Amino acid sequence: MKKFLIRSLALAAALCAVFVLAACGGAKGPTVAIPNDATNEARALLLLEAQGFIRLKAGADIAATPLDIESNPKNIRFKEVEAAQLPNILQDVDYAVINSNYAIAAGLDPMADSLLIEGSASAYANILAVKQGRENEPVILALAAALRSRAAVDFIAAQYGGSVISVVEAPTDGYDPGVDYVALAGQTVSVAASPTPHAEILAVAKELLAEKDITLEIVEFTDYVQPNNVVESGELDANYFQHAPYLEDFNAKNGTHLVSAAAIHIEPMGLYGGNQSDLGALK
Repeated sequence: MKKFLIRSLALAAALCAVFVLAACGGAKGPTVAIPNDATNEARALLLLEAQGFIRLKAGADIAATPLDIESNPKNIRFKEVEAAQLPNILQDVDYAVINSNYAIAAGLDPMADSLLIEGSASAYANILAVKQGRENEPVILALAAALRSRAAVDFIAAQYGGSVISVVEAPTDGYDPGVDYVALAGQTVSVAASPTPHAEILAVAKELLAEKDITLEIVEFTDYVQPNNVVESGELDANYFQHAPYLEDFNAKNGTHLVSAAAIHIEPMGLYGGNQSDLGALK
């Protein structure tokens, strides 16, 4: 009985160290809301670790959760929230780590309003995704070339001012020299996308494809699940809303067979103040 009690107390102490719950007797620290999907949650924790606010266990990576926190000197309490809802609950927490696409859609300027922001983490480049086996189809190659065009790169730079960053190192003129555009004339390619910035960037590609008599149908979604499901089922041809780590995790958990056809841009993740106007409570 004594050994059991000791083990129970040790477990309780470990949980307190991670979550800092008031019931454990620890001092309340600032509340930080983070995305509740696996890869973006880890990304948020890695951002906080890079600032020295927490320390993760050795080996914790893009699958890290709050259970992997080894040191939490400011007793940060984590609130796990669906990524799209983070801007809506910002006023209810001290801080929130928000993806730039959702920040922009909520009227936040990632460069001006965030208290800190990620660097250009190329591992999190947003991709054009398709069902495995379709990535080299001519219409997909044509779409990828349009998204990786100089026109799209320039639009991203001008429209988002660093809140969204192109990863295209060698922009095309909008067209793939290996594609027979005459044979594609009259075809339609459909893409699931988040409204901001993905659908806006796709609008640039749509104009380029229209010049070759190819119709781009943009179907907007506000969640992270259905865009992959409709591509897996064949309802739509492609999607553009996620980074590769999220797609890999989604495939593993859902038995889907989606692959990247092109990397387009990065949306730096930022830490925003809710009830706090600076980083003082975290330092």
